[in-house]
Amino acid sequence: MVAALGTSLGSMVGALTVGKPKYAAVEDEIKALMKRTETLRQKLLACVDQDAAAFVPLAEAYAISKDDPARDEIMERCLRDAAAVPLRILELCCEGIALHREFAAKGSLLAISDAATGVAFCLSAMYGAAVNVKVNTKAMKDRAYAEQLNERVDGLMEQYRPIADRVFEDVYRRFC
Repeated sequence: MVAALGTSLGSMVGALTVGKPKYAAVEDEIKALMKRTETLRQKLLACVDQDAAAFVPLAEAYAISKDDPARDEIMERCLRDAAAVPLRILELCCEGIALHREFAAKGSLLAISDAATGVAFCLSAMYGAAVNVKVNTKAMKDRAYAEQLNERVDGLMEQYRPIADRVFEDVYRRFC
């Protein structure tokens, strides 16, 4: 939800840029960014329901007796499902950060503070998504699969956290 709100702020930058003569040279690019942002926002909103749906079976699996021979298999499947949605959210947040970098670079100076705010929201959602993947991978029995997910999370965090920080700092410094 936080990332969906963050991406919406990119659309706001676009809406406040399109139609301004000063930004006519980038208007088509801004319109394309706005389309991508809307698609991304819809995907992120869908993840809210998907995440809730994946959590219910996991919560129920934790209630299965440890003596039940089917528990480990059920838990593993539920942990994989519960990790999949936050991983998807993390990936979508990376897309949001990349879009905000474009909005901050090309958008109206009067609106790019919203790109900085939006990138901060996407980064916050990334942190939440990353920790939610890791809480599930920690409990997985299939350590090779868990490490594969952890490496994906770590790689995305290492790649996009600095980008988000730069976008925010670049916009912030423009007003200092």
